[in-house]
Amino acid sequence: MVERGANLFPMYLTAEPSLLAAGERMPNLSAAASGYLAAIGESTENLFHHVVALLHSARYAERNSSSLRMDWPRIPLPASAAALQSSAELGRQVAALLDIEQAVPGVTVSPISPPLRIIGVLTAVSGPLNPDAGDLDLTAGWGHGGKGGVTMPGKGKAVARPGAATYDVYLNGKAFWSNIPSAVWEYTLGGYQVIKKWLSYREKALLGRGLTKEEARHVTDMARRIAALLLMGPALDANYETVKREAHCANKK
Repeated sequence: MVERGANLFPMYLTAEPSLLAAGERMPNLSAAASGYLAAIGESTENLFHHVVALLHSARYAERNSSSLRMDWPRIPLPASAAALQSSAELGRQVAALLDIEQAVPGVTVSPISPPLRIIGVLTAVSGPLNPDAGDLDLTAGWGHGGKGGVTMPGKGKAVARPGAATYDVYLNGKAFWSNIPSAVWEYTLGGYQVIKKWLSYREKALLGRGLTKEEARHVTDMARRIAALLLMGPALDANYETVKREAHCANKK
């Protein structure tokens, strides 16, 4: 956790040793949530991933924007086990895309899905790239040291392609990640522009070295993960509408 005031809600809790055997876990659920799962014969994992799916629906966020700003999210619950399982499957896909340690076939593992294959490819302005010659040094001005050692974001160099809503994002004068769609480049989590924030901490003057080949590849993977997540938008919105319309609870906010 990097932000003051950020909250973490784990799927499971480890209780006091006197209550459970060593290493045993208990679901992090309220009595009402436990009762709901018992009534439809479903699992903690599916409820957790259902919540993930709904919280990543843009339509859910729009319809509940005022409540989300002032209070805890209200999550409509599917009326049947089948509906919960369907929503949870979407949530698992979202969770996999957000987990940078989890490989995602078609997104970070070959063969890459055709719509994603052209996104964020590391490209040389001319000739081959040589990391030993500094060709992967991040020197385009993405970040600088502020007062007290705080990293401050910089403008960097992201060049919009003529006639297309996409950018070439530069490491330096020799290399760039090509064709990052504007929606991907501008994507935020927790109020931060994800790719730009990552770059700001890795400016060579702050990091003390150039990027490794793996780190340069990580930016490609990030761009493709975000693109895949955005492509899930219609399915996530449709899932929210279905769950709200056929909710288990009377409150269908």
